[in-house]
Amino acid sequence: MSDAGAPVPEPAGADGMAAAILHTLFAQSAVGLHVLDTRLRVIRANVLSDTVPAERLAGQYFTDAYRLERPHEAERVLRGVLESGVAVRDLVVRGRLMDMPGPDRSLKVSVHRLDDARGRTLGLLATVVDVDEEEKARTRAACLTAVRTRVGRSLDVAATCEGLVESVVPVLADFAVVEVVDEVLRGSDPPMGPLGHDVPLRRAALRGLGADGHRDGLVGEMRRLPARTPYALAVSDLRPRLVRITARTPWLASAPASTRLIETIGAHSMIVVPLKLHGAVLGLVSLYRCRESEPFEENDLPLTLTAAAHVALSIDNARQYERDHVIASTVQRRLLPQHDSDHVAVETAHVLLPGRNSGSWFDTIGLSGARTALIVGAVEGPGLQTAITMGQLRTAIHALAGLDLEPDEVLARLADTADRLAGERAALPPGDRLLGQSLSATCMYAVHDPFAGTCTIARAGDATAGLVAPDGTTKPLDVPEGPRLFSGDSAPFATATFALDEGSVLAFFSGTPMPEGRQSAGLREAFADPGRSLQDLCDDVVYNLPADAHPGGAALLLARTGVVPPDRVAAWELLQDRTTPGMARTLVRDRLDGWHVDEETIEATELIVSELVTNAVRYGTPPLRLRLILDRTLTCEVHDSSPVSPHLRHARTVDEGGRGLFIVSQLATHWGTRYSTDGKTLWTEQELGPATDDS
Repeated sequence: MSDAGAPVPEPAGADGMAAAILHTLFAQSAVGLHVLDTRLRVIRANVLSDTVPAERLAGQYFTDAYRLERPHEAERVLRGVLESGVAVRDLVVRGRLMDMPGPDRSLKVSVHRLDDARGRTLGLLATVVDVDEEEKARTRAACLTAVRTRVGRSLDVAATCEGLVESVVPVLADFAVVEVVDEVLRGSDPPMGPLGHDVPLRRAALRGLGADGHRDGLVGEMRRLPARTPYALAVSDLRPRLVRITARTPWLASAPASTRLIETIGAHSMIVVPLKLHGAVLGLVSLYRCRESEPFEENDLPLTLTAAAHVALSIDNARQYERDHVIASTVQRRLLPQHDSDHVAVETAHVLLPGRNSGSWFDTIGLSGARTALIVGAVEGPGLQTAITMGQLRTAIHALAGLDLEPDEVLARLADTADRLAGERAALPPGDRLLGQSLSATCMYAVHDPFAGTCTIARAGDATAGLVAPDGTTKPLDVPEGPRLFSGDSAPFATATFALDEGSVLAFFSGTPMPEGRQSAGLREAFADPGRSLQDLCDDVVYNLPADAHPGGAALLLARTGVVPPDRVAAWELLQDRTTPGMARTLVRDRLDGWHVDEETIEATELIVSELVTNAVRYGTPPLRLRLILDRTLTCEVHDSSPVSPHLRHARTVDEGGRGLFIVSQLATHWGTRYSTDGKTLWTEQELGPATDDS
């Protein structure tokens, strides 16, 4: 250790204040402090890391202690401060503390020279602050400003795309490609999403390391997006994909051209984001990070979405878009759920695979008793009429689900609806082009019951279902196959009920199953870790499908099952006694007070429960059970073993009774009767007001 770097002795008569200040700074400062000797070695430091103790830095050159990206430049700055005495403030460098894992980070360094009372140079004081996130945010903001400045200044599509790649390389990405639907480049209307695999895209702009020598990346070349890849998925559901690329990435084998590009530039991370506008697909932007660059992260997605939206609008303006979107594609997309809905005790995610047909669909519907209906289906055929038929079936099944029917009964009534639609088409005038187009559809309807821990399924046609246990074990679900919709077959539907463990994943697929011999190991590996996000599981299933599987398109719906939290449920066995309604009101008030439900809802619930229990005591059969479920709504259920259901009627002025269910219908948002093998359940749902204050 250099003598010049030795601690400075306290002036005679000092009261120790300076020593206390130094101790506090090095012990508690949120800034990294480093005292360097004249040889630029660390003699004292406070390191803000549990991984590297301060003692490890003693004797290390500062440029080695922080593994700086450009050590020679940093050393020149340090020696300049040592020689001139002029401090350097807020210098941003790249590096990381020695032995710290992970990529380099942005560090803000300030350096001051240390002189004693006689003006002798003792060394340097260097402060280090990790500003990596701030620098990334600043870089993203600068990139977005560049996009808004450079993109949209021309009414030429190619110039617009070139402005994007110039803005993002190398600030955000090491390599960028913009592909535009070929018809859009010629001025035609953009196709509505999802984009079919047969729609060609042409490279409109490309920039990055090695671009000049990569033949497959030349501007002007055209390709069709390889199926079961992030590129195809992004233009299918119009959502971006952030992907880590390794040698084991499953979709690389099905995209040889993209694989050659990725290998040539050494890409290890990419973001693909669709160029979309009002549901139409104009193209695709692919951004890559290569070799030593840090991989993309989730915080990069908002920037890419904003930039892509600006580019899409600029392309649309350049193309002078004047006509309405294609009605058939609009109807097809709008008839499907726009978002994955939240339901009690079940989490869902989906992927819609585009193909020749326009009628693949999926749905999730909340039912009484915290149950959830899970549906996939497909109407065969392309075009607007297929999408309309799919929408008619989806609307019908929503109405049927509200009747609390068993899955086989739902499909039986849906088949009746399909037969009526087929009859209407058969009655069209002889010259109508729809007259000769036959209809065929499949549907699978499942009901998950979190209290029973079961899923009951019925199917019309060859839709398939599978179960992934929490430990990753997969098995197909053997559901009796009923007749396809529109077939005219009057054969009955059957159900199958399966017991589920909490955390199981149900998989429903509207397409036909593949032969067992074609089930790849990669497809089984997609579910090896079922605890990952459902959307990741959906994507991995698609990546591992054979390239020629399901050319007509299909819908995949995943559902992870759970339970209703015990503290959100209350249940009681009640006596068949005239005092029971009063007791039920007391139980309900106590429970709702404990849940901090507002007073107005409590009073309404007391009245609802009183009427339902009174009706069950008078006309029902023991045993009598009362259950409350608290979720986004408040559910009240009264069960008895009598199969006879009460009827709502408007009592006359002179009547002494008959108003019970009418009162219930006025107080509840929804109400109904659910039948089972051991009786019936009258249930109500109420919207919840603001919770009461605990105080």
